[in-house]
Amino acid sequence: MKIEAGVADVRMAREDKLNALDLAMFDALIETGKSLAGDRSVRAVVLSGNGRGFCAGLDFGSFAAMAGGPAAPPAPGDKPRGNLLQHDPDSLANVAQRAGWVWRELPVPVIAALHGVAYGGGLQIACGADIRYVHPEARLSIREIQWGLIPDMSGTQTLRHLLRLDVAKELTFTGRIVSGTEAVALGLCTRLADDPLAAALEAARQIARQSPDAIRAAKKLWNEAPMLSYAEGLKLEERLQLDLIGTPNQVEAVMANLQKREPKFTD
Repeated sequence: MKIEAGVADVRMAREDKLNALDLAMFDALIETGKSLAGDRSVRAVVLSGNGRGFCAGLDFGSFAAMAGGPAAPPAPGDKPRGNLLQHDPDSLANVAQRAGWVWRELPVPVIAALHGVAYGGGLQIACGADIRYVHPEARLSIREIQWGLIPDMSGTQTLRHLLRLDVAKELTFTGRIVSGTEAVALGLCTRLADDPLAAALEAARQIARQSPDAIRAAKKLWNEAPMLSYAEGLKLEERLQLDLIGTPNQVEAVMANLQKREPKFTD
């Protein structure tokens, strides 16, 4: 990971395994997300995979014990990263779920750049992002059914806001592979890009030039408002706006526009 001009460039790096998820990868994703959440200098995040694909999903070679039967429940003394069902006290999600959910927990926008494959857990990680740019020929799949499993890395809680229910069911029941082009048509991804990483970094830089207070409030608004009643959603909108009006960064945004100059926001 590197951070430059407010943009965190996070890349999964198990190229020889198509960035498949082992315990070390779960640990790295969660710890990276938690670290970024506490860094006020970060204004946007780009999440991608090195090598030939975004992420091929779970590395079953690293979880051979699963073949012996159902996963054992977490023991009281287990370390969180040693058991995928263990919960951290600071999150709703267990370890397996948080590899995808941690990006939704971040207070700043996250853009996933998808190329090659995004299968199973890899797709669920991407769905934790706010925006997904995808190569037209990328291959995406809710792949868990192939292994006799169901999506269990927070995918149900993110996909339900992206796909029609019947489409989510079809993709889950069949494990069908869709192209990047079809993924955009279905609403699974945001838009196509011949170079998804370059497009994601450019969008992140544009976001990082906006008021960080407004960007954080906007993410909170869109994360929460769709699940509220009309009355609650309107109150949230009002409260967040009142929290912004008259603050130094909001005043700076107005002055920069009036004076036709680049704004100088503070973190």
